[in-house]
Amino acid sequence: MTGDRNKLPGQPATGAAVDAFLRKLAATPVVRSGTSQRGRLMFALDATASRQPTWDQACHIQAEMFKETAALGGLDIQLVFYRGLAEFKASAWLNSAAALLKHMGAVTCLGGNTQIGRVLNFAIAETKRQKVNAVVFVGDCMEEDVDALCLKAGELGLLGVPVFIFHEGSDPRAAGAFRQIAHLTRGAYCPFDANSAHQLRELLSAVAVYAAGGRAALEDYSQRAGGATLLLARQVAKS
Repeated sequence: MTGDRNKLPGQPATGAAVDAFLRKLAATPVVRSGTSQRGRLMFALDATASRQPTWDQACHIQAEMFKETAALGGLDIQLVFYRGLAEFKASAWLNSAAALLKHMGAVTCLGGNTQIGRVLNFAIAETKRQKVNAVVFVGDCMEEDVDALCLKAGELGLLGVPVFIFHEGSDPRAAGAFRQIAHLTRGAYCPFDANSAHQLRELLSAVAVYAAGGRAALEDYSQRAGGATLLLARQVAKS
């Protein structure tokens, strides 16, 4: 994407941010590939009041994640979200877009503080029970102690679970924390805004394909999808 309308205040142009994200994803170790085991992706969302305008967008995007991984043996996704006064919920592991849409459609955003630490703690506990291939987090702000979050992120990184963070907006404090979490888990960070919906869908689908089938699956997907995913596959080939 090009043009000033795609720039975020205080952030680099979307194209540069996407390129950085692609390089990080390409360098992420492949947890699984070519096995009969289904991939497992934790999809964590900030559902506080500020996210309401883009919640419906997130509902539509996740359907693409399922569609693109169906031929790879499938992907199980767990929806995790927080909102309101310390409300934190996680679904069972779901294996269809319809099931996930049903869960997301029942959620309304409520005002409250962020609970990113609980997301990381939950991911640690879940992967100790059964391996989680990747965590995706979508949020716009951070109201917690950064050092405490980094400690949890470091533990998740030691467990081999990358966190891919999609940052809505331009909050500089959140950006700093999100970048550190992504770095410590060997994941990736990418900012987005309302003009980035198409690329966000492509990148989320790429993460899902990568978690479900590894690099070979990602390369095949990129040939069909083109766009940002084609750039991603080229980065993977060079790594």
